[in-house]
Amino acid sequence: MGQSADVRFAAFADPEGGYDVAVIEHLRLSVPEQGREAWLEAERGSWEPWLAQQMGFLGRDLLWDPETEEGTLLIRWSSRQAWKAIPSAEVEEVQTRFEQLARDAMSLPQAMDNPFPLVFEGELLPP
Repeated sequence: MGQSADVRFAAFADPEGGYDVAVIEHLRLSVPEQGREAWLEAERGSWEPWLAQQMGFLGRDLLWDPETEEGTLLIRWSSRQAWKAIPSAEVEEVQTRFEQLARDAMSLPQAMDNPFPLVFEGELLPP
């Protein structure tokens, strides 16, 4: 198994040997090196505060790979049901805010597409 399997097991491990996470939302975004700080700033101003208010949200990890210039987000949820119960209109609203903040941080025109497009979307489950 590759590195992603190691990440999955590490994310679910707890000191008691149990599992406190039901599912991890796994996203990868294209994040060029020169945009890395803008990406993190946009995350802090949009997704971070919004996620903290969501029922079932347990936490998240933001990782960046300098070789592929991709950001990886591992978002932990108490249940798949809690995660999927969030209305798509709310998600779209937060995504719009994220993109606005990212363009502002990079001094890009607001008419431009998302500066950090989604490369991969999936979920990880306990073994």
